[in-house]
Amino acid sequence: MFEESLKREEIKEGAIVRGRVIQLNKDHVVIDIGYKSEGQVPIEEFTGADGKVTVKEGDDVEVFLESRENDNGLCVLSKEKADRLKVWDEISEACERDELIEGVISQRVKGGLSVTIRGGVKAFLPGSQVDLRPVRNLDAFIGKNFKFKVIKFNKKRGNIVLSRRVLLEKERAELKDQTLEKLKEGQIIEGIVKNLTEYGAFIDLGGIDGLLHITDMSWGRVNHPSELFQVGDHVRVKVLKFNSETERVSLGLKQISDDPWKSAAERYTPGTVVKGKVVSLKDYGAFIELEQGIEGLVHVSEMSWTRRVKHPSKMVAVGDVVEAVVLDIDPSQNRISLGMKQLEPNPYESLVQKYPPGTVVRGKVRNIADFGIFVEIEEGIDGLVHISDMSWTQRVKHPSELYQKGDEVEAAVLNIDTTEGDKPKISLGIKQLIGDPWDRIPFDYPVGKVVSAKVQKVLDFGAFVELERGIEGLIHVSEISDERVEDPRSVLKPGQDVKAEIISIDQAERKIGLSMKAANRSAELAEAQGYTGSGAPGATLGDVFRNKLKGLQKQDND
Repeated sequence: MFEESLKREEIKEGAIVRGRVIQLNKDHVVIDIGYKSEGQVPIEEFTGADGKVTVKEGDDVEVFLESRENDNGLCVLSKEKADRLKVWDEISEACERDELIEGVISQRVKGGLSVTIRGGVKAFLPGSQVDLRPVRNLDAFIGKNFKFKVIKFNKKRGNIVLSRRVLLEKERAELKDQTLEKLKEGQIIEGIVKNLTEYGAFIDLGGIDGLLHITDMSWGRVNHPSELFQVGDHVRVKVLKFNSETERVSLGLKQISDDPWKSAAERYTPGTVVKGKVVSLKDYGAFIELEQGIEGLVHVSEMSWTRRVKHPSKMVAVGDVVEAVVLDIDPSQNRISLGMKQLEPNPYESLVQKYPPGTVVRGKVRNIADFGIFVEIEEGIDGLVHISDMSWTQRVKHPSELYQKGDEVEAAVLNIDTTEGDKPKISLGIKQLIGDPWDRIPFDYPVGKVVSAKVQKVLDFGAFVELERGIEGLIHVSEISDERVEDPRSVLKPGQDVKAEIISIDQAERKIGLSMKAANRSAELAEAQGYTGSGAPGATLGDVFRNKLKGLQKQDND
């Protein structure tokens, strides 16, 4: 009785106890644990995945004693809790021995992933501990089996935190040491594309990353590394530079093959007609791939003789196969200049014969500049009318005073200059269509002639007057009156009609000097001589005296 009582005291609730299966029924397995009453466990806890019961009468089993006695006087037992406690004990022992735990990532949870380890126990794998680098798509790891390091364990709370990153870092460190020992410049090594950026690709060489810059990927044009690689690709590269102290590695792919530019000068001599594919368009031209690693540039100015190409897309598109002529090559700079217009006849070569000086042409004003207007005489061929060749007499401050874009004008060809470049300069003149009025001005307006004029502009030093359309002269302030004039504006106003005498004329400088006070003196002298109005309008004082002399001579003859 004493021994049985002692045994009963040893059987504690909340602990794992051993017992023997004494009966199997429909719902329970009855187990004798050596206590005053048997216990029972739901039969599902002893049922395998195939639906078969895994124990029989007489088998010894370990179960968890939840309660010594329930309302029916039976012990409350659990096999599942016993199994779970044993697993936790095993995990605890493994942690103490710093052993790895194997498990399957079962699902995604907040902050990371859930991992099923021994006995179906759930552990937490933080997102930061999944891989060496942050993982964007955690779902890609679900269902995969890995080994983990336990970094936090709390049996009481049922909390287990795992890390895969710690293992990877350890493996990478070991691999890195091995790689650094054998790595050297000039070596060709195989690696795996780990990451792609705008400027290059990072290649995992084995515990250490090297940078394959975009300029070292190909002898030809590469707009983005993704054109050649994808993450995970295996690639053979050459070690260009290696600094063991900073552990920086620069890699090259194109350096494994020969540079095609070394022999380019032999294949692409100036004048050679080539064919290639348009691979890139810039504001200034189009790049043509002639072969792998060899590109040439067709500048916009070399695309057409006559069309005004503002952007190369007006002539070609990426992917087009075009012909061109090699204009120049500089292998040291990896440059080839190409031309497309050179495949067509040069329309400028016949311009000198077609438009000799003096030829009258007609066209529309295409553009207006401060110094003149550009007139299109043929499609794509312009001539310049300089501001000085617009009018013989009118002072033109800006061409827009006389012309607007789209105006149709006539002009005379003055000169065609073919000495500079392919495109000659065509000089046109509008005033040359009519005679120069200054050829007759000295005869129409001799010194001493009194004329009628209209005041155009009054300034501090005098007034400009118009003698006829486009012909102006200056009445200096000292020639306005015999009396001193401080301010011409007090005497003359724009639009006022005045009488003035021509006192000077400079045909070379196209200047006429006039005097109001001289005209007044001539009129007074003529009146004093008794001559009033017998002269023709605008007659000079000399004309008056000559007419007077002729009259006296006639009286003597009579």
